[in-house]
Amino acid sequence: MSDNVFCNFIAGQWIDSATNIANINPANTNDIIGHYAQADAEQTQQAINAAIEGQLQWQQSGLEQRYSVLMSIGDELIERKQELGTLLSREEGKTLAEGMGEVYRSGQFFHYYAAEVLRQMGETAASVRPGIAIETYREPVGVVAIITPWNFPTATAAWKIAPALAFGNAVVFKPASQVPASAWALTEIISRQGLPEGTFNLVMGSGSEVGETLIHSRQIDAVTFTGSLETGRKVAAATAINLVKCQLEMGSKNALVILDDADLDTAVECAISGAFFGTGQKCTASSRLIVTEGIHDKFVAAAIERMKKLVVGDPMAEGVHIGAVADARQMEQNLSYLASASEDGAHLAYGGEVIETENPGYFLSPALFTHTTNQMKINRDETFAPIACVIKVKDYDEALATLNDTNYGLTGGIITQSLKYATDFKRNAKTGCVMVNLPTAGTDYHVPFGGRKESSFGSREQGSYAKEFYTIVKTCYISA
Repeated sequence: MSDNVFCNFIAGQWIDSATNIANINPANTNDIIGHYAQADAEQTQQAINAAIEGQLQWQQSGLEQRYSVLMSIGDELIERKQELGTLLSREEGKTLAEGMGEVYRSGQFFHYYAAEVLRQMGETAASVRPGIAIETYREPVGVVAIITPWNFPTATAAWKIAPALAFGNAVVFKPASQVPASAWALTEIISRQGLPEGTFNLVMGSGSEVGETLIHSRQIDAVTFTGSLETGRKVAAATAINLVKCQLEMGSKNALVILDDADLDTAVECAISGAFFGTGQKCTASSRLIVTEGIHDKFVAAAIERMKKLVVGDPMAEGVHIGAVADARQMEQNLSYLASASEDGAHLAYGGEVIETENPGYFLSPALFTHTTNQMKINRDETFAPIACVIKVKDYDEALATLNDTNYGLTGGIITQSLKYATDFKRNAKTGCVMVNLPTAGTDYHVPFGGRKESSFGSREQGSYAKEFYTIVKTCYISA
């Protein structure tokens, strides 16, 4: 930190920039968390150059050294979950419980990949030619640019940074501008681990300066990005020109199917949790609730009664279920989608009201629309809002067809007591993740995560599948 400005971290040094931005609490816009340096293209290039040098040293590090570094980062995140969770909730707006949970989970990512360090095994094969042995093993891909979104500022960074370091890569990390504090705090922890200078770099700044420099660089070996579909397309186009390895997690329009035989309490809890917690600002949120006609009316009535018990307000306050919308721009977009749904003929059954609190902030009560169709804009676009739409269908076949009728394919869920329908759904839902009698939001850190169609591009994230992106395979032929 320099003169009350939180600096970027480049080549092992905290570096100030010519400009900085204020980090404002969306639940209380009078609360300025801090001022954070904004790197330009020149400083981003310095970070890339440093990463190239740092990676050459880090890839030679012993497995126990990498294991120790990742375990130490994970330990500190978990130990400081209250402090760092509070910081996260202040800048992002999610409840304190959610913020603390995210930090704890981030520690688990580092612990998991610490163990993965020690599980890096090669393979041998017999050659078709006599007297020749074959070995295959994985090497680091090189310098990895990591670009993360604002909705999970610590967790998304963790599940990308941890495997990158575990497999011997160097990192240039660009967080979203709305949430620099969590990125800086994570970087501060990493900066004390004794990594070779340049192995890990933080470049906070705009997409037009930092992001553009990273995705167009010929010196970057791989880019992993989580964000909007529009930006993801730009990343894919830019990296394709230079034949740079690319991994994208983008938009979603997840659906939860509720069949006539569903347990009503389970259906309501899964729908409410998946649609509204985290202020609906999750890529796995279930914004479409596809309900068969036999249970439709009972479900809508029960869901509204459950929504009446949800408390929206100060994310730091006890008993609050839903915190603040991320910022003014997101709030404006949410209100626009509410208006669009009503104009298209949807019925606002509950919520959707701007809430005034003691402090100035961005609060919206969760909204439930009924009488919607799958062709309405509200059911086609990713809203990233505490808005859910009920789509009434005749039976399971129509429900499945409706769920799959989207350009996206991240998560899909079904609430049913039928083994037949659950089995069919697992096989035929065109999504990367399927949930049965569970909310669509909520995944584990040790298994692959990703979607289909316009939700994802490239290899899967998380679990052992991460090695497909962060390593390259080398095949060696040896003649005796």
